[in-house]
Amino acid sequence: MDWLQPENAQLVGYVGSTLIALSMLMNNIWRLRWINLVGASTMAVYGFAIDALPVLVLNLFIACVDVYYLIQLDRRRDTFTTLPFPDERYPYLRRFLEFHGEDIARYQPDFDLDAIEQPRGFFILRNMLSVGLFVYEPHGDTLRVHLDYVIPDYRDLRNAHFAYDDQREGFLAAGYNRYRATAKTTAHSKYLRKVGFTTCPEDSSQMERPI
Repeated sequence: MDWLQPENAQLVGYVGSTLIALSMLMNNIWRLRWINLVGASTMAVYGFAIDALPVLVLNLFIACVDVYYLIQLDRRRDTFTTLPFPDERYPYLRRFLEFHGEDIARYQPDFDLDAIEQPRGFFILRNMLSVGLFVYEPHGDTLRVHLDYVIPDYRDLRNAHFAYDDQREGFLAAGYNRYRATAKTTAHSKYLRKVGFTTCPEDSSQMERPI
């Protein structure tokens, strides 16, 4: 089938329109720009196929804008740091968990700060904005990750690399040699695998990765 033939181009137009509409639903700016880029490029092909110059030119312009901002996002060098919370009674910790409670429950529905005997952790600050929360508990040489949460606008793997990789030396110095976590949702399981976790050989309900 020749997709550039006018009689077949309508499907291309539907696909492009759907992708552009889908991009508007994205919280993550990276996903929004990428999906919008593909949608606009598809609509440009549609405009070419039906000989509609305004559709072609407009969507080529949108695609170029998406490419520009994707390059800017890739070049941006964010500054990461941690803000440890002193204990589970820390007021800002409680307010953060309350404010983001529904979103946290979508990915880690079993998280309960009050059920953790020795909660430790830190807020992830990105350009001095509090974008994430990392809560763990020591179990011998294992660092038990109870919560690894990032707010929607900043969900990329940079936060994960900062939490797991950039903190590595400190965790090793404290006597830990592996992370362990429980994934109760498919989305959380996929995320853990992306950052290097694998299923524990002795317990398939757990996932772990070396520090």
